Formats: sequence, structure tokens, C-alpha cells
Amino acid sequence: MNAFLKYQFKWLGLVFILLGVAFTVAYFGFNFRFTMPVFAVYSEFLEVKILKSFTTNFADETILILYLAGFFLSIFSEEKNENTTIKKLRIKAVQKSIIIYFIWLLFSILFIYGNGFISTLIVNIILPFIVYLSFFRVLVYLNRKRIKIE
Repeated sequence: MNAFLKYQFKWLGLVFILLGVAFTVAYFGFNFRFTMPVFAVYSEFLEVKILKSFTTNFADETILILYLAGFFLSIFSEEKNENTTIKKLRIKAVQKSIIIYFIWLLFSILFIYGNGFISTLIVNIILPFIVYLSFFRVLVYLNRKRIKIE
């Protein structure tokens, strides 16, 4: 696994993630909403809409876009001193995060039902990125002496 963005993009990713957190707090804590016209390939709420334009609340989509963009930039940006040890740690972090994510999905399928499962599906959109970044940061921290040597 190679990072292909310059180190500076990591900071932009962090800004997007923090904006996502701020919007999430505003959305759930202060009922933040904004509407805008959208084009939907498929939408089903009170009625089914296929290939239609309509106005809808776009706050939740904005939050997810901020998280996805932020995590993408954070994950695929180089470290300040990118080297072979870092690349090995990236692979280890991917392996560990896939295992943890698989266990979480299995748990969700077996033990969470109804609206809780729908909420779990929404969390599952960003959970793999959080798990990967957590593992990667811990591995970098634990291997900081070896990273400086190479």
C-alpha cells in the first residue's frame, strides 16, 4: 500500500474530518438542517422517485462527504518521513483493521436489529477508516525509533 498524496494533504483531511464532527454535533445536538435541490437516481421515503429532481435536507449527505473526503486525504497522504518501515506498517494496519471490521460486521448482523441496524450501516460507512487510522497511528508510535533509523 502506497500513499500517493503529499504530506500537506493530511492537514486538509484533518480539517474535513473536524468539520464533519462539528456538523455532526450541529445536526444531532442543534437540529442543523439545510435544504437544496438534488437529482436522485433512486429515492424512497414517502414515495418512490426514480431519476427525479427535488428539494431535500442535504445536511446528512454533507456530513458523510466531509468524513469520506477527510479520511481519504488522511489515509492516502504520505507521512513526513515516508520509508519502507512506514509502508510495512500501513499493510499491517490494513490487515488488522479488516479483521476488526469483519468481526464488527458479523456482530452487527447477528445481534443488532431494526432501526439500530440501519444506524449501524451508517456508522459502517466511516468505521473502516477510523479503525485503520487508529491502528496505523498506534503502529507508527510503537515503531517510532525504527522509523527514524531507516
